[in-house]
Amino acid sequence: MNSLPENPSLKEINAYKKKLTWGESSTLYQMATSSASELDELLTHGFDSGYKSILNKNNWNLKKLDGSIDEFGRIDVKFKPRVVLRHIYNEMGYELHCYPYIDGEIALLPMIDSPHCPFIKWHPESMRRLFRVSSLPNFAIQTVQKGDEADFALIKHIYVRVQELLELLKVHFDVIEIRGYNIAEFFKEVNKKHRNPSL
Repeated sequence: MNSLPENPSLKEINAYKKKLTWGESSTLYQMATSSASELDELLTHGFDSGYKSILNKNNWNLKKLDGSIDEFGRIDVKFKPRVVLRHIYNEMGYELHCYPYIDGEIALLPMIDSPHCPFIKWHPESMRRLFRVSSLPNFAIQTVQKGDEADFALIKHIYVRVQELLELLKVHFDVIEIRGYNIAEFFKEVNKKHRNPSL
């Protein structure tokens, strides 16, 4: 493999990275690629996440959402749950957070059996963070300063996967607002601040 295809898979990116670095990749790259793998498997594998929790219609407040369960156990709602999403960048990495939107405000506190909450049980400590990409801000800085083609491809792969997961949320939820920089916008800001002038 002399170069990457136009839309490479994570497996292709990792194979190319090994070729470029003779099998030696940075810890930040390894953390980012591990998180990218988790994003790829988020909906297909059984591990619990905030993302899977909020998509579980068995925890939706059917009375508030004017919902019903048919004879096959399928849940249908007239009104989608209203939520606000927020891109968060911190020392742990990148996270996508979700908050129920109730009476014009985001809900920050736990709620159980609240007639106003779109969820029967809302536990922010386990449901607010939908997923995390470990060390993404630091990896983005490293990529801008001395990254190779595989590093840039991994950032793009993560961005595309996050956007796909966001689009799926928009299908199931009434997304009132998405706050914060998305990964592409964040990367542009990192590029402005940390670009190596010799490149």
